Amino acid sequence: MKKLTTKGIRELKGKKIAMLTAYDYPTAKIIDQCECDIILVGDSLGNVILGYPNTTHVTMEDMLHHTSAVARGTSRALIVADMPFLSYHLGEHKAIENAGRFISQAGANAVKLEGGAEIAETVRAITNAGIPVMGHLGLLPQSVNQIGGFLTQGKTDEQAARLIEDAKTLEKSGAFAIVLECIPPELAARITESVSIPTIGIGAGPHCDGQVLVLHDMLGICDGYVPSFVKKYADLQANIRNAVAEYVNEVKNGEFPE
Repeated sequence: MKKLTTKGIRELKGKKIAMLTAYDYPTAKIIDQCECDIILVGDSLGNVILGYPNTTHVTMEDMLHHTSAVARGTSRALIVADMPFLSYHLGEHKAIENAGRFISQAGANAVKLEGGAEIAETVRAITNAGIPVMGHLGLLPQSVNQIGGFLTQGKTDEQAARLIEDAKTLEKSGAFAIVLECIPPELAARITESVSIPTIGIGAGPHCDGQVLVLHDMLGICDGYVPSFVKKYADLQANIRNAVAEYVNEVKNGEFPE
């Protein structure tokens, strides 16, 4: 299978792009074999893998470790790594250094940053250093303490106008695609029409150029809060629990091994 590039992703504008999260080698390998276009090593690993209350606890070392594992299991999909909280806010030099580690050390193909006009110069600096950047607008999980929770964004005319301008600014700064999280579908449609780069929706309706879900949400592995927009394609938590319970019972009863 031919490796997808950011150029190839940009050429999918107007088509449908499939994107999923992965955090380890075996799951990345399965996702890649299914010809998913983009694998996001999301800082959501803080919630679904490491047991943190939110993504602000995730470190660079956490992200590099898991990105490396995903890269070893991927041959076709474009690998995008989330830059964690405060890894790109302490000056352009530090942002470029951290972004570069994802490429040179962990095997990522691009990085993702949360924010709009306020990070435009950082996005420009990273892309000028030869590192592709995916933007992220709408609900910004790394800013959950500032915005007061996981709330839908862009509901007022003022907020909507700002998000449209932010999308245009990110494109001008060199972003090759933008994730739109938890915004009204009609606003997502307006943003998608206003930029020439692909938009990837999560809780943003059907009008984006692509969709992304957290793997553990769509497979029904997590037992905590799952957003209402998530479609569960399996209930693996129940399957795993039943299998483990059967194993424990057979060991204690002397049935295994036979």
